Amino acid sequence: MKACVIGLDMAVFLMFSASVALAEGKPGDAAGHLYTHKVAAESQHADVIKHQSCPHCGMDREKFNYSRLLITYSDGSSVGVCSVTCAVTALKNSRNKPVASVEVADYNTKKLVSVDKAFWVIGGSKRGVMTIYAKWAFEKKEDAVAFVKKNHGKLITYKEVLEYTEKGQ
Repeated sequence: MKACVIGLDMAVFLMFSASVALAEGKPGDAAGHLYTHKVAAESQHADVIKHQSCPHCGMDREKFNYSRLLITYSDGSSVGVCSVTCAVTALKNSRNKPVASVEVADYNTKKLVSVDKAFWVIGGSKRGVMTIYAKWAFEKKEDAVAFVKKNHGKLITYKEVLEYTEKGQ
C-alpha cells in the first residue's frame, strides 16, 4: 500500500476545512469534497466529465476547474486531478508508467494547456487548492503578469512548481 505524505501545515488546513464544514452542517462543502453528479455531467470540459472527482482527495474537479490537471499515459489511460499537489501524488504513484502528457487548466479560461508551455504563478493573495502556497497556470504570459499585478505572487517555471510542491509548499 502506498501512502500519501502531506506536510503538517496541509494536514491542519484540511482538518480545519473539514471542521468548518461539519460545524455548518455541510460535510465536505468547505473543502470541495461534496461531489455532485449533476454538476460534472453539465461540465463543458470533457476531462471533467470523464474524471469527475480527484482520485487522491475526492475533490470535485468541476468546482476546481481552474486548478485541475490531466495526466495522460503512453498506454492511452489518464487520470484527472484537482491540483498540482494531487498531480505530484499521481505521478509518484505511477512512477513506472510512461507519461505522454500533463496538462493544466488556464486559470482564466479553464482550457487545458501543456504544463511546460504554461506560465506559472506562485503565491499571492488568492487561496491555493490543496496547498499553502497557491500555484496557478496561464496560457498567456500577459495573463500571468496581470494576475501578479493584481494578486501579487511571482512567475516561476513548471520545474520550480514541482520542486515547491514536493517540499510540501
